[in-house]
Amino acid sequence: MPSSTVENYLKAIYGIAEHSDEQALVPIGKIAEALELTPGTVTTMMKHLDKEAFIRYHPRKGVEMLDKGRLMALQVLRRHRLIELFLVEVMHLDWAHVHDEAEVLEHALSDLLVERIDEMLGRPAYDPHGDPIPDATGAMREDRSRPMVDREPGPCRLVRVSRDEPEFLQWLQKAGLRPGAELQVVGCDRLGGIVEIEVAGQPLKLGEAVAADLWVV
Repeated sequence: MPSSTVENYLKAIYGIAEHSDEQALVPIGKIAEALELTPGTVTTMMKHLDKEAFIRYHPRKGVEMLDKGRLMALQVLRRHRLIELFLVEVMHLDWAHVHDEAEVLEHALSDLLVERIDEMLGRPAYDPHGDPIPDATGAMREDRSRPMVDREPGPCRLVRVSRDEPEFLQWLQKAGLRPGAELQVVGCDRLGGIVEIEVAGQPLKLGEAVAADLWVV
């Protein structure tokens, strides 16, 4: 069974590749930044993961994830997201505080226990932050959402939040911005870096950086 370190690396690589050009290699620098490690440390691990056929390492270019590594990353994401939902729905923890708990527990739960949690929760498709939950085979629903900052004016629904800092999530909750919230995009001032919206009839101005982390349909 891969170590928690290997699982964290694969999850990080998958997360970066998921939001990049499918044909592009994942740069070592981005992996190092995501895991808060030095590029040299990451390069050493990439060579190890290459030998284990999780990824293909291209010196001075980056890495590509192979099927074995992608499936492992999706299994880790499945555990993580099911744990987050379990902590919110069953243990009644605040959605702003479950990410760090899941980071620890995702490496400790057996496949049997994960399957039991999935069954108990009714085979959910999304975690509390709106991220899709892979099934046992690694398949998950297609994500048709896009960042609010790229949305034209009009009604839409918040479906996913791509930042997990507790303070940020708590602020969103106070503003009524949780997955499922219906809202209206009023307009976007690109020059000023502001996106104007209405939530429950109340006007709200968001910075573009915030709106980029709120995904809507």
